[in-house]
Amino acid sequence: MSRFLIRGVLPRDHEDLVRVARHLNSVNLPDDGDAVRAIIDQSVKSFSGEIKDPRRAEYVFALEDLDSGRVIGTSMVIGQLGRRDAPYIYFDVRSEEKYSSTLDKHFHHTVLRIGYSYAGPTEIGGIVLIPEFRMGGERLGQFLSYVRFLFIASHRDRFRDEVLAELLPPLEPDGTSHLWEALGRHFTGLSYMEADKLSKRNKEFIKGLFPEGDVYASVLSPQAQKVIGEVGPQTKGVEKLLERIGFRYCDRVDPFDGGPHFLAGTDDITLVQESHPARVSHIWPSEPPPCANGEVRHRAVVAIEMADPPFWKSVMVPFEEDDGGVMLRAADAKVLGVSVGDTVLLLPIHPHKPRPQRSSQIMPAVQSKR
Repeated sequence: MSRFLIRGVLPRDHEDLVRVARHLNSVNLPDDGDAVRAIIDQSVKSFSGEIKDPRRAEYVFALEDLDSGRVIGTSMVIGQLGRRDAPYIYFDVRSEEKYSSTLDKHFHHTVLRIGYSYAGPTEIGGIVLIPEFRMGGERLGQFLSYVRFLFIASHRDRFRDEVLAELLPPLEPDGTSHLWEALGRHFTGLSYMEADKLSKRNKEFIKGLFPEGDVYASVLSPQAQKVIGEVGPQTKGVEKLLERIGFRYCDRVDPFDGGPHFLAGTDDITLVQESHPARVSHIWPSEPPPCANGEVRHRAVVAIEMADPPFWKSVMVPFEEDDGGVMLRAADAKVLGVSVGDTVLLLPIHPHKPRPQRSSQIMPAVQSKR
């Protein structure tokens, strides 16, 4: 039996979610009891269909340790990033070269320009996992990530034609962002954490105070230049996963901390393509027998939906597909509440060949001889 279940978040999870939020304290899941309560309420209303406009829906998935009954991690899907009352704000990043024949000097500049979108992409985010559960064979981080794509595939009409993932850049141990210290604090007078928290409720101050023209990164500190578009050590694994399933860095970064934005066409994401309904054709009484061909049995994210809370349940389990459907262990079928003949939502987890690593197009301004 799988020890872990991912389901829709519930009001009773408030205390657990606050505890989980302390491990990251991000804008999507801040270390703030009132904010977490509002996020849970928004998610419950989204899953239940009470929020009719899919652009305003925000779904929070809670990873529950069935042994303790505690929530130990989360992930999220946000229906649309950017609306009239809350635009999607970013820095476009481009390169520019300058040369003076008089001085025989050549410069390569990274140039930032602020941009706004009022009908942006769907966003995936909010992956937080308590540290003691990050290692081991359960691959809980993968589970938290994959479940979002199965949900998107199962409700394709609710989501945009592009999906965005924003990755954390390198930050100081105390959470300081060098880009914010060099740029954002100068224009707003706010600390990084103050601005990050305020932006969840109101982004007007960014549009009102940030410069509209080009910002040359070469005038910023070397530390600020270095983090633009760079992936922090805590999200290197996420970067590899995203690139493997079809995401690419899109020359955009977060205006607060310079974290890179990765983008993919929704229907081009391999995990969306591989998700599908399947009929339960057989249930093994205990552990499944070895595969006939001697290969290692694949795993899958298997899910069901229901009309009542928690609205969604999913497990990551060994499985086998045949022409008649999918075979599951009895204990896992019990957790999901399914029997032979029932339909489940299925995302097989197949080994993937690594894609070529991206070459960074972001660099500090450098001076060289031509």
